[in-house]
Amino acid sequence: MIAIQHEDVDIGALVRNAKEHGTGAVVVFDGIVRDDDIRQIELEAYEEVAVPELRKIAREASEKFRLLHVDIVHRIGRLDIGENILVIVVSAGHRKEAYEGSRFIIEAIKAGVPIWKKELTKQGGRWVPGEHPHGSGQPGYHIS
Repeated sequence: MIAIQHEDVDIGALVRNAKEHGTGAVVVFDGIVRDDDIRQIELEAYEEVAVPELRKIAREASEKFRLLHVDIVHRIGRLDIGENILVIVVSAGHRKEAYEGSRFIIEAIKAGVPIWKKELTKQGGRWVPGEHPHGSGQPGYHIS
């Protein structure tokens, strides 16, 4: 599953689906909203570009690390502290490939997918600086 969605993620279902024939390791990355003196975060994505980029990253990771299964689910909208932001589930024949593949995916998402994060504080909101220009004319912004 490669998706950008408002709804939370059923991580258990993703893990069950990742256990394909030949699987020796499943690695789960669950990025959550941390309490950095904020109230919430707001995530936006240029979905028409972001989803194809996520698919490309999944294909590249699968080929490079011999992954058997890749799920990438990124949430958008307003999220509270403790909520899931990004879930990556990969499976491979061996743990090394699964770990390396998962790490490759998160780094590639941070470097090349147009998703932006705004931290909402008691004083207002602030976009988190990043590598992709935000549509509002702000400098660059990306996911954490």
